[in-house]
Amino acid sequence: MSILSIDLGGTRLRAALYDEYFQQIARTETLTRADEGPKPVIERVLATAREVVPTGVNPRAIGMSTPGPLDARRGVVLHSFALPGWKDVPLTSIVSAAFGNAPTFAQNDGNVGPLAEYVLGAGQGCNPMLYLTISTGIGGGVIINGELFTGWSGHAAEPGHMQFHDEDGSVRRLEELASGTALGVLATRKLASYGGETRLRGLDVIDGKAVGTAAAAGDAFALSIVETAGRYLGLGLVNLLHLFSPQAVVVGGSVTQLGDLYFAPARAVIAERVLDPTFVPPNFIRMAHFGGDVCLIGAALHAQRESERV
Repeated sequence: MSILSIDLGGTRLRAALYDEYFQQIARTETLTRADEGPKPVIERVLATAREVVPTGVNPRAIGMSTPGPLDARRGVVLHSFALPGWKDVPLTSIVSAAFGNAPTFAQNDGNVGPLAEYVLGAGQGCNPMLYLTISTGIGGGVIINGELFTGWSGHAAEPGHMQFHDEDGSVRRLEELASGTALGVLATRKLASYGGETRLRGLDVIDGKAVGTAAAAGDAFALSIVETAGRYLGLGLVNLLHLFSPQAVVVGGSVTQLGDLYFAPARAVIAERVLDPTFVPPNFIRMAHFGGDVCLIGAALHAQRESERV
């Protein structure tokens, strides 16, 4: 008995086959080449998935991680910034038909990640458990009483879209203030008025990676940018603490590699702004256990759960 898992991202496409104990049997990945449009990408999804499924074998169930917005109940990708040209694409029915009509279930990539970390990773048994992936943007999800919380619309949760006032008074989303992309944008904006020395001056491209590298080397300007982003993350976490009173928030993604340069300011804001210290549990912020395969594992877990409910 096996579960086929497919992680369709805007940049990379991954597929893996898991046994009933969620041990990985086979795995492959390739570039999505999303700019080619729905038809070539779907053909690539099927071809990539077939690489991990033995000839003549149909999986017991199929789990899919996709960008959203997604109608998970119908398995339809409504549209996606990460997948240009996609509109109302019935993805699960297409994939199911290609594998003997195996039961196929899709969920937003920000929702399968928390499932993996809750069941098998850093957030095992925590209730509620929040998950944030902090990289180009900020995504995430919520597990309550062991179940994925998706809200009335099926689109929850979107922690990266919490709204804040920036320093200039503009209303911006959390991912515009605390993500890897935000590090580059903020540094570029502030560099023009910064009179000191910095490793970032003169670079052709100032992105999150450049800011993080400079900060790790002790660059004062870069450190101030990372601190600003970390403090905004802290404000976001304060809101989530007050809304959900979570036992843990598991964080993953490239920006988390900055470690305390990023999280120490966040923790300081939490201490300053939380309504009461009892809102903050021990070992509140936890580093994710799974790396690039978190969505593959989460999609497989989601497929197992949903197939048992059918």
